[in-house]
Amino acid sequence: MPKVSVIVPVYNVEKYVTKALTSLAEQTLDDIEIVIVNDGATDGSKEEIDKFLEQKDKYPGKEFVYVEQENAGLSEARNTGLKNATGEYVAFLDADDYVDATAYERMYKKAIKENADYVECDFYWEYHKANGKIKLKKDSAYQTKNKKEMFVYSRVVAWNKLIRKSKIEIQFPKGLRYEDLEFFYKLLQNIENISYVDEPLIYYVQRENSLANKSDEAVGQIFEVLNNVIEWYKRNNIYDEYKTEIEYTYARILLCSSLKRILKVENKELREQLVNETWTNLNAKFPNWRKNKYLNKLSVKNLFMKSMNRVRYNIYCGIRGKE
Repeated sequence: MPKVSVIVPVYNVEKYVTKALTSLAEQTLDDIEIVIVNDGATDGSKEEIDKFLEQKDKYPGKEFVYVEQENAGLSEARNTGLKNATGEYVAFLDADDYVDATAYERMYKKAIKENADYVECDFYWEYHKANGKIKLKKDSAYQTKNKKEMFVYSRVVAWNKLIRKSKIEIQFPKGLRYEDLEFFYKLLQNIENISYVDEPLIYYVQRENSLANKSDEAVGQIFEVLNNVIEWYKRNNIYDEYKTEIEYTYARILLCSSLKRILKVENKELREQLVNETWTNLNAKFPNWRKNKYLNKLSVKNLFMKSMNRVRYNIYCGIRGKE
């Protein structure tokens, strides 16, 4: 059994995929399985992968698994990767990102030393300037002490974590954006021991045309994903235990990260519809959200959220509406 399986979904990233795969092949940890899932790429990604795999013998201690499927989206590509992964631990890496050469050795050693089900590391946001220069911005994890803190403060992205494979009993939601969010909050309940490597080991490359930076009608899927999480917690009889954390997280996601994407939607009618749905859904599900205890922690986001009533919200969003 490999120590670590790294799942790499690939779709139309011909300019980036070789760098991502090279960063995995050059890991200082031996006994790594690299699962490449070609999700029906229509550019030159397959040719780049083929060229890379022709040289795989240069990388002892690394096993490569290549899987091809019709385009089904990032979630299904990751689910396919999970079906083909055989490692003790699993990691995910998007094919336009890359990792430090010591990333998985350090995370795996941490997992073994502390018997962790889940290891998270810091990462860099990598911005490419018009003049060709690269700017790095460090993003440090909030090192949580329990599951409730994880629910509120953890980064829900999949790609800066090492997860014990036996703890992954769920799949990424099919056909939905924000798949990391739903996966993370469901996975959380299987996680017991949590560890951190407090150094940036992942390079999160920012592309203007990446899915994460795209604002279209699919941004409205955030309501479905959050509702899926709520319903899952109710079905598993843990909603009441986590209601305060769910309420705060629901408000923070809708009023902060999701709203920023919605306000970039070019279609005015759709944009105003999503703006109104955001406010309506939040106040219908959690009418007392302003009294949530987590809003008492001093932060820019919390101050912004606490300042919001319907009038200020409409002014901020640039729409007309009822008070």
